[in-house]
Amino acid sequence: TMPSIFSYQSAEVDWCEGNFERSTVIAEYYNTRQDGTTLFSLLLLTPLNFLVLEGAGMGNLSLFLAGIFSMYFHMTLSYVGQLLDELSILWTLAVAYSFWYPRVYFPRFIKSRKHFFWLSGVTTVISTFMSFIKPAFNAYVLNCIAFHLLYLTWCELKKCNDKRVHRMAAAMVVWWALAISSWLSDRWLCGLWQAINFPYFHSFWHVLIAMSLLYCCPLVIYFDVSYEMPSFKPKLGYWPSDSWPVVVPYIALEEPHKQC
Repeated sequence: TMPSIFSYQSAEVDWCEGNFERSTVIAEYYNTRQDGTTLFSLLLLTPLNFLVLEGAGMGNLSLFLAGIFSMYFHMTLSYVGQLLDELSILWTLAVAYSFWYPRVYFPRFIKSRKHFFWLSGVTTVISTFMSFIKPAFNAYVLNCIAFHLLYLTWCELKKCNDKRVHRMAAAMVVWWALAISSWLSDRWLCGLWQAINFPYFHSFWHVLIAMSLLYCCPLVIYFDVSYEMPSFKPKLGYWPSDSWPVVVPYIALEEPHKQC
C-alpha cells in the first residue's frame, strides 16, 4: 500500500543528516533546530526594515509560514511537509515580486501594479500545480530564482554610486554563495560528509541564507524607496553601530531625495 502523505519519511527528499539520531520524534534534529533559530532571528530583525514597505504584513506572514513549514518538514520528512516547505517559499517569492518588483522592469504589456499582481498570481498558481508533478525537483527551481534576483541587483547597482549600497550587495552575494554551496554540498557530497561524520551542511544553509536575507531586505527597501517614494532619500545604516563586528543593516529615510 502507498504510505500516508503525512507519514514520517514519506517525502521524496531526505537530507544528509542522519534521521532520529538525537530524538525519537524529530527526524532531522539539527536541521529542525537551525530552522527554528533562523525563524526567530528573522522575525526579530526583518520587521525593523519592512515597516516602511507596502505589503510588509503579508511579506512577514509569508516568511513566518515558510519557517514553520520548513521546521515541520525537517521534523517529519513527510510528503506533505515537503510540499508545504517548497510551496511556502514559492508563495513568499510571489508576494515579494508582486509588491516590490520595480515597475521599470515590468513586461511591456503590463500597464499597472494591479495587472502585475494578476500576472504574478496566475503564474504562482500554475507553478503550484506543477510542483506536485516532481516535488524533488522544486528546490532546484526555487534556488534558480536567486539568479534572477542577482541580475536585478546588478542592474540597479549600475545606476547607483553609493559605495555603502555596493558593499551591502557584495555582503549579500557572499552569504548567498556560502549558503548555496552548503546546500549543493549536502545534496551532492553526502557520502563524503557521512564518511567523516559531519553531515550538517544543510543546517548551515538555513543560517547562511538567513544572513543573506538580512542584507537583501534593506537592499529591496533601498531600491523600492528610490522608485516609489521619490520625495525621500534612502540611506543605509547599521545598528547598533558601524564599528560593531555583528550588525543589523537598516534603511533611514531622509529628505530631500537625490537620485542615486
